[in-house]
Amino acid sequence: MQVVVTSQGPGLDSPIDPRFGRARYLILVDTDTGAFSAVDNEINLNAAQGAGIQTGRKVVELKAQAVITGHVGPKAFSTLAAGGLVAYTGAQGTVSQAIEQLKAGQLQRTESADVEGHWS
Repeated sequence: MQVVVTSQGPGLDSPIDPRFGRARYLILVDTDTGAFSAVDNEINLNAAQGAGIQTGRKVVELKAQAVITGHVGPKAFSTLAAGGLVAYTGAQGTVSQAIEQLKAGQLQRTESADVEGHWS
């Protein structure tokens, strides 16, 4: 499965970025092979508005099936849901730890946004 993890750095040992829309990096991980690539999200990190929507669109373009992050706002959640993605919030630790938690069934799928818009 293709999963995007929001991250503060470009590697698997990087800490999770708790902010979906303003995450510094999006790490696309193939959970079957372990292959990954880092996508720079700096353009949305400093966006005046619409960061969640734009980041959501980027994740859909990456053809991921799921997202692991700390928190997701209402507009970002709607964008992800419209793209058919499953979102897991409340993730902590590193990107690789989050992937292992997902594989072990330790992450809970979120059914709605867990923060208001413009959360920082």
